[in-house]
Amino acid sequence: MIHNKEKNTAFIKSEAKRLGFLSCGISKAGFLEEEAPRLEKWLNKNMNGQMSYMKNHFDKRLNPTLIVDGAKSVISLLLNYYPSEFQNKESYKISKYAYGQDYHFVIKEKLKELLYFIQTEIGEVSGRAFVDSAPVLDKAWAAKSGLGWMGKNTNLITQKVGSFYFIAELIVDLDLEYDTPTTDHCGSCTACIDACPTEAIVAPYVVDGSKCISYFTIELKENIPIEMKGKFDDWIFGCDVCQDVCPWNRFSKPHNEPLFQANPELLSFTKKDWEEITEDVFKEVFKNSAVKRTKLEGLKRNVEFLR
Repeated sequence: MIHNKEKNTAFIKSEAKRLGFLSCGISKAGFLEEEAPRLEKWLNKNMNGQMSYMKNHFDKRLNPTLIVDGAKSVISLLLNYYPSEFQNKESYKISKYAYGQDYHFVIKEKLKELLYFIQTEIGEVSGRAFVDSAPVLDKAWAAKSGLGWMGKNTNLITQKVGSFYFIAELIVDLDLEYDTPTTDHCGSCTACIDACPTEAIVAPYVVDGSKCISYFTIELKENIPIEMKGKFDDWIFGCDVCQDVCPWNRFSKPHNEPLFQANPELLSFTKKDWEEITEDVFKEVFKNSAVKRTKLEGLKRNVEFLR
């Protein structure tokens, strides 16, 4: 059986690579002891703002065996989204992760393929794929399986490629060989804390979600608080400031996923284009994009707030 565990683990990692994942790490499924008090404290301080779904399924969030029957392993995967081309400098800004097609669908397809491969090659294995879609603490699992460390901006960071990647998991009822966590390499750097336009990083490793530009521009359904006026640094969907200033992101390399290529029209947008955007243009440019989450009204509200 030892031999199988070893063989199966190697199999899965090489297939993940073939599917285009940046890296793959594996942890033993179980209760996330260290995360429990941290998450509880964060929720008690209402740092989730109006994201009330964060309070749901508290136990499940900390223990994948409550989500997938008989779960034994959490396979964490990273997929690079760092672009090779960027938005026009004279434009309002959207997060780089939203340049191409909605990552939920792109990654879900790859995870399905990986699970199919596991079932075909290894035998009867049941499991579920997760991309930001269920109460799974993906950054905690990725850190546990050695794919990076949780930075002071609470993003997963790796020495080789920084932090511009998506995190996803397959949770399976298969025993595998487990990886070990890596060490923290933030050191005394406070670049992300100093640069955050809304001071959302309230302490090293603690982000008040209800103060984050991503929260205001995507999650918040009502009007943006007036005291935030002048603090958005031209961001209208998400914000990359804490990643852009992170020294480790000097090592980011462009992705090679065709579906993440930016729509050329988006890259050439000016502020005027954003201000005059119509339903038709919105539907065409953001047809399969994560930007659709804000809907046109939300985007218009964000643009209006910056004018």
